[in-house]
Amino acid sequence: MSDTLPGMLARWLETLLEGSLPGSLLFLAVTAAAAGVLAGCVSAFSGVASYVERKVAARMQSRLGPMRVGPHGILQWIADALKVLLKEDLIPAGADRPLFRLAPYIVFLGCFPAFLVLPFGRHLAVADLDIGILYMVAVASLVVMGLLMAGWASGNKWSLFGAMRSAAQIVSYEIPIGLTILAVVILVGSLSMRDIVEAQVRGVPFDLPLPRAVDGGGDGWPGLFGWILFRYPPFTIAAFLLYFTASLAETNRTPFDIPEAESELVAGFHTEYSGMRFSAFFMAEYANMLAVAGIATTLFLGGWLAPYPGFVLERVLSGSPALAAAGAAAEGLAWFLAKSLGLVFVMMWLRWTLPRYRVDQLMDLCWKVLVPIALVNLLAVALLRHGGAVWAQLARLF
Repeated sequence: MSDTLPGMLARWLETLLEGSLPGSLLFLAVTAAAAGVLAGCVSAFSGVASYVERKVAARMQSRLGPMRVGPHGILQWIADALKVLLKEDLIPAGADRPLFRLAPYIVFLGCFPAFLVLPFGRHLAVADLDIGILYMVAVASLVVMGLLMAGWASGNKWSLFGAMRSAAQIVSYEIPIGLTILAVVILVGSLSMRDIVEAQVRGVPFDLPLPRAVDGGGDGWPGLFGWILFRYPPFTIAAFLLYFTASLAETNRTPFDIPEAESELVAGFHTEYSGMRFSAFFMAEYANMLAVAGIATTLFLGGWLAPYPGFVLERVLSGSPALAAAGAAAEGLAWFLAKSLGLVFVMMWLRWTLPRYRVDQLMDLCWKVLVPIALVNLLAVALLRHGGAVWAQLARLF
């Protein structure tokens, strides 16, 4: 069993039940329960985010936005959910019915596996994989399959065009995303999400030993300036900007929402969908926004680490080790969510600020701007991290 929260709960239950149930069975049960709770939280976030985005859009357009359901319209997302549940589920006569029904849920489920390895705190992860960041990049490709299924199964040329554009866009922008992630992996020397966060409490360079306590209270913590974003400027800042720009295209957000361009494609691959299946695409979009924001927080913004050394609650509750650990975990979770939700807000802000690119401009930006810059930045980071060893080896040859 791992030292994640499900692993610790499984060990506690095994001790409580005095070994009457196998530890592996308890671990599987607790992990499944944790995954279910996480899925519920992600689904609820999608609803709340739709309300927040409507309020952000209204603010930027000098409107009030939703105001009817609840105080200041705060319950509007619940009313919207009930509305789509009661709507008729229409399927076009020429559609491939099994694929048409399945596609929206594949798109949504393709976003969810990323949350299973996302470290919300030192022990607050469903699974801690040694190849966590590689796993997250791999599962992102599942969304492409669902989008192509939705476009093909609809039997509509606009839906198919939108799905093909979306697939080309996601596959293309995976390249600069992968190159920026590789730059972080070179700096840290690990693919584990937790190792990447823990590397950001080390001194410069990264191979210095860790402070006394990794998950709170270490007096030697560099705080804000230990984050990878500020570690090797301007290269790590460039990597963050490259990742964030490419992730906007990955999530089909404005100004990269070409697959849904109303003036060209009606509603893209959404065109023939209605009811709950229609809302599944929007739930997937907001879930994907949170996932890419969580990855950016983990890679560049210190994950659950505070911008100051240690955790305040751990020092306040230092008289009780259990309470101190719980306080550090709660404060770390709060910081992780604050950073991630801040990035989600920036995505919403950009949607109502920037105009949409043309499809040729979109692909030119990826292949002619982002990919070359990401390659040069990757080379610079590699030389910064291992340049001394490379020059030493070359000197031996000559």
